[in-house]
Amino acid sequence: MTALVTLAFSGLLVCGSAAANCAPDAALLASAGLASSAPLAAPAAAPAPQARRAAPVAPVDGGSREALAALARLQDADTALSLAAEGAALYARERVKLDGYAYCSQAVELADLGELRESARAASMALHVALETGNPDLLGKAYRDLSIAFSYAGQLERAEQFATLALKYPGLDPTQVLGPANKILGDVRARQGRYAEAIAYYDQAEKGSSPRFQPLVQASLANALIQSGDLARARSTLDAMPEPADRAQRAQLARTRGKLLLAENQPAQALAVFRQLADTPVDAAAGDGVFYRAWALDGMSRSQAALGDDAAAAASLDQALDEFERARAQFRSDDFKMGLFSDAQSVFERAIALHDKLGQVERAFDISERSRARALLDSIAGRADLNSNETTALDVQTLRAGLAPDEVVVAFHTLPDHLVAWVLTREGVREAHFPTALPRADLVKLVEAYRTALIGRNAGIVTASDQIGRLLLAPLQIPAGKRLLIVPHGPLHYLPFQALRLDGKYLIERNPVALAPSVSIAARLAAHAPQAQSHLLGFGNPTVAASVAAPLPGAEREVRALAADFPGARLFFGAQATRANFDEYAPQSQLVHVASHALVDTLDPLHSKVLFTDGDGQPVYLEAKDVMALKLDGVALLTLSACESGLGRVENGDEVLGFTRAFLSAGTSSLLASLWPVSDAATEKLMTTFYGDLAHGANAQDAMRDAQRAVLANPATAHPYYWAPFNLIGNWRLRVAR
Repeated sequence: MTALVTLAFSGLLVCGSAAANCAPDAALLASAGLASSAPLAAPAAAPAPQARRAAPVAPVDGGSREALAALARLQDADTALSLAAEGAALYARERVKLDGYAYCSQAVELADLGELRESARAASMALHVALETGNPDLLGKAYRDLSIAFSYAGQLERAEQFATLALKYPGLDPTQVLGPANKILGDVRARQGRYAEAIAYYDQAEKGSSPRFQPLVQASLANALIQSGDLARARSTLDAMPEPADRAQRAQLARTRGKLLLAENQPAQALAVFRQLADTPVDAAAGDGVFYRAWALDGMSRSQAALGDDAAAAASLDQALDEFERARAQFRSDDFKMGLFSDAQSVFERAIALHDKLGQVERAFDISERSRARALLDSIAGRADLNSNETTALDVQTLRAGLAPDEVVVAFHTLPDHLVAWVLTREGVREAHFPTALPRADLVKLVEAYRTALIGRNAGIVTASDQIGRLLLAPLQIPAGKRLLIVPHGPLHYLPFQALRLDGKYLIERNPVALAPSVSIAARLAAHAPQAQSHLLGFGNPTVAASVAAPLPGAEREVRALAADFPGARLFFGAQATRANFDEYAPQSQLVHVASHALVDTLDPLHSKVLFTDGDGQPVYLEAKDVMALKLDGVALLTLSACESGLGRVENGDEVLGFTRAFLSAGTSSLLASLWPVSDAATEKLMTTFYGDLAHGANAQDAMRDAQRAVLANPATAHPYYWAPFNLIGNWRLRVAR
């Protein structure tokens, strides 16, 4: 191990999470008595709009209602207040206004169907009604349902916030709130690998649950006890549980029993339990049945591996992955699909490792490609008018056939205990062999230490870049001059590969470089928009109060300079750089350039924002979540010339949540985004060179190489801090019609 790696590993705090294989149990909630009999939608011949009476609660006067609303705002201004406002807007548009409890029923039933956005919207309307009527019983249930929706979507911070708020309002029947809310908090802690805390929450949930809900809590408690190593208590908990009448609850209990047998070193008995569960007929209309069959096959694989039969274990995992695909296809919500595949990543990782161990290189690569950015691929297919069969990942043979002779794909996959990389060309696919194992946690530390050195303009950056280049690039054996499409994974999303050095040169000096969230996504984006018309839309230096953001005169110069190569460009500066103009003109434009301030929200990356103005000096922000609602399938290239616009949060499903996901989901073919705070002057030089090359016929990959090398050539800006922050993501072959 190099000295740099050793140095990077010391003194750094790394945030991580442990996969707990927590399958969402939305379908079980209805069987546990949380859903009422209220319909999902009002009948077509419903009466004229009129608020129905809520269930009887202790009377609340106007002053108490105001106090209750104020308390809710103080408790969670960022989430409760914003969702209450959304609920108010949705409620106002309702032709038939239901009572708040009906919206709670809708929320639970929609969560059961995997429609998590709609579930959260229904719960937000319940929240609005609770605050308007001063109904603390309804308020607790609304918070409970919001926590359920966010938990199933994998947004653990928000799930925890709303579950904690729900506990403050136990209501008329506390078992309806306390049990589910404490269970959600236990689920969050289990997913974070904090099993002692999870067990404590599950204990509270069991005490506060109805008899119908207790089996769910007990099964989750047993899982946490197994993960914590308390096998004796896990065994006593399971043995004391009666056989549930509900099919889904029986399946969950059987899976937990199999996991306990594995932990007790009884793989043969565990295999029998999992095999019986996998062979149980599945109700084709119930997504949860497919889901539990997938986890049963995963359990079979673990049992077979423990028995020393790797080939059978790999075959079972392949079947499990097919079942996850079937389960995923039954749900329309992107949020649910992302949460589902986040939980399933441990299965993908084990399948990759097993096929790799068996020497099945192409199969391991195919599984890695299938595991990447699935919700994003669905979104791109929908926005780019692709055929329905194009929402699946492309296999090795198809990807090879689509590569040019001078193109090389390098796809990384970070596993818990080692790094895997495949090199794909027209001739075939091969696996790289690294000199050290490079576990994922070590790579997190290495990348963070390297980015810190870059941002700090450390004088020893050349040595560091040489060392990391030898560690990560040399084993790939990529000839100079080849066009590189790099598919990062995990912490490598934040590594500026162009700044690594090989053979005494920065990578960008020897190879054109572009990035993609997956090879399938890049190939489809390239096919969808091979050429753009010379129509440029530019925004720069929006006018806002100096107390909000410093002016960016360099950003305005940048946009004016690059627009010189695009006659007829539509440009907006100062008071004209409004969010309204972006929303109106961006969907009509093929080249969009935004030079402004950006703010990354790492807690909830879809709230990351780019600054615009309202025209009167007040700030107006374009948030990543707003971008996903736009139709930008006509945009061939969008550049966010701003600080850290390429950052976000890397989920277990390998989605970089933030602007990258948002703009690609909205249909954008290519994206330029940054990894750290950028230099105004250096960025102006980089962007004008990049767009000048595009205007004169170069493809996007060559234009980015030339732009970065132009900044590098100036001794004053030779440090990678100045020229390496921007990544070209997506369609690396893009050209502009001359």
